Amino acid sequence: MNEHTYIDGLIDNFCDYLLLERGCSSNTVISYSSDLQGYLNYCYSKSLPPLPVNNDKLSGYLSLLTSRNHSPSTQQRLVATLRSWIRFLILDGVSDEENTLPPLPAREKKLPQILSEGEIQRILDACNGEKYLDVRDRAILEISYGCGLRASEICNLRHRDMFFSSGTLRVKGKGDKERIVPFLGEVRKTLQFYIERTRTVFSDKPSDVLFLTKSGNRMRREDLWRLVRKRGKIANISIQRLHPHVLRHSFATHLLRRGMDLRTLQEILGHSSISTTEKYVHFDLELRDVYDKAHPRA
Repeated sequence: MNEHTYIDGLIDNFCDYLLLERGCSSNTVISYSSDLQGYLNYCYSKSLPPLPVNNDKLSGYLSLLTSRNHSPSTQQRLVATLRSWIRFLILDGVSDEENTLPPLPAREKKLPQILSEGEIQRILDACNGEKYLDVRDRAILEISYGCGLRASEICNLRHRDMFFSSGTLRVKGKGDKERIVPFLGEVRKTLQFYIERTRTVFSDKPSDVLFLTKSGNRMRREDLWRLVRKRGKIANISIQRLHPHVLRHSFATHLLRRGMDLRTLQEILGHSSISTTEKYVHFDLELRDVYDKAHPRA
């Protein structure tokens, strides 16, 4: 067996480890595999064997990443992939060099793009109309902001995940972990109207998928991003302030401002760690600091 075949076999096992033991989503596994290929390509370009992983190879690869002017978040993601790869090699008995784990670069601190409650209302009102796409888009934006769902979670929603009697949704999140999220008030009303009056217009074929494109296919994250940009433009919101998770981030920040506790918010957002949810507290405090410094009447 040549080296490339051996490495390819290890990568397959690494992907299985991420998927089955770490509980990562298939999209995450694809990203890790792609990121790892960058390190392997570096080794091959330098005529270096990828194994064993040692500090000299890591140092050279990290210097390459720095020279390419990757953003801090990209560098952190690439290094996190290497750390997972090294841990897998140790668990698999291929390596015992735990001291080669590279430190994670500092994460870049920046304020998230958060829409105000007034801007949220404007982007929802941008869907006012009787056309089928208006009704569908309003339902998608309502559930995105009203339930704080990720784009992929919205795309994967099915009729059987909705329980109107209890006002709850069953959501399959990262790593296929399920959680129950309440949907009440306008969200529930809008979704019911969409399902009863509009959903079958997009496809008359039997399908349990909740949201479909004009051609009757399941929506993708790219479709949702185009939808947010389209409705944001109608609402006169700068595209620089829009991104696929802007409604989710706004949802979390607005709930904290209105007094929701972190543990409840963690459950609703589907975060495995409370530290991930805590970032919204820091974001909110930073936003207030910026307001205090910038507003003439603060």
